[in-house]
Amino acid sequence: MIEASRRAAGVAVAEVPDEAGLAELIGTEFPGGEFTFESWWVRLVNDCSLASPTDEVSSPVFVFLAGTAAMGMSWEQMWAMFGARESDGPMAGETATEVYSPLRIGATYAVRGRIVSAERKRGNRTGVFDIVGYRLELHDVDGRLAASCTNSIIFPRRGL
Repeated sequence: MIEASRRAAGVAVAEVPDEAGLAELIGTEFPGGEFTFESWWVRLVNDCSLASPTDEVSSPVFVFLAGTAAMGMSWEQMWAMFGARESDGPMAGETATEVYSPLRIGATYAVRGRIVSAERKRGNRTGVFDIVGYRLELHDVDGRLAASCTNSIIFPRRGL
């Protein structure tokens, strides 16, 4: 069932890259897109995070949510680029967010992103895993960098 829906969505899962293949994926750019901070959506996110409605777009979580919503690819497509599926158990790693200018309700931002690091590691208990870093940037209508977040995904590599 999952494979059928994956084929229907056009997601082809690549082979698990070796260490040289991981290095070749660094710099891969995401298709990108645009994101508008609609007032209803901002209220909903603030309500879900128990923030005050008067906080508007002040939480760093908005950078991650907007960036991932408009990065131009699904999580499944990103995982497939690294030879992984949801059933492999990819996990969120670290995140670092920087806001250079206040994000505004009603404003539209261009989202750009790329793979910034990819490294294979071995742990005594966890075995082999890959840590893949990606950066998402929100640019205002004048092209200025308004905010960014750099995150990582951990891909368990059972069987390597």
